Amino acid sequence: MPSALTLAGAVVGLLLGPWLASTAVRLAERDPAARPALVRVVVTSLLAAAVVAAGPALAGDRPAAVALAWFGAAALVLADVDLRRHRLPDRVTFPALIGCGVALLTDAVVTGEPGAVLRAGVAALLAGGAGLAVRVVSPAALGRGDVKLLGLLGLVLGWAGWGVLMAGVFAGLLVGALGSVLLIAVGRAGWRTRVPFGPPLLVGAYLVLWLAGPLPLA
Repeated sequence: MPSALTLAGAVVGLLLGPWLASTAVRLAERDPAARPALVRVVVTSLLAAAVVAAGPALAGDRPAAVALAWFGAAALVLADVDLRRHRLPDRVTFPALIGCGVALLTDAVVTGEPGAVLRAGVAALLAGGAGLAVRVVSPAALGRGDVKLLGLLGLVLGWAGWGVLMAGVFAGLLVGALGSVLLIAVGRAGWRTRVPFGPPLLVGAYLVLWLAGPLPLA
């Protein structure tokens, strides 16, 4: 049975859903007056309920649950904007990095176990650095937003463990490859069509986090 904290997270997610949907539309359109359709609000609210509830469901009653919930809410907005405009806004990524980092640092202080947050910091630097290296070698392969997203994924997945980080990135690449093949098969894209990189990475990260829960395991 879901815990009371998990149920509370679902309620918070439902309440945040309309704001997240509006934020995604405004950032995608670069128009402060843009408003989402009702269907988008409903879908975003349901997804927000799931990802915010995932925080305490995966981490339990500890500050790390806030980090996972924040990551989930940010992931919804980032994926939405990237799918529509091939952009990963800094206005979402940077606050998520800071918020998740503070929550994980607080978790280390409360639990008296600094190992996970130290690993998370190193993983964020390594993942972001690897993305930056790829961008320098081949600017068309990764955008600047993708590099920053890899830093965020490194922080969250790295906190859960090195194996979770590697599996999450691999799963994201696999989801992206399968999605591209599917789009080509149905005639929605060609071999040279640029496909957003952020959403597959985020989906892969969530799949691995769910499979690895409860966290951290390593």
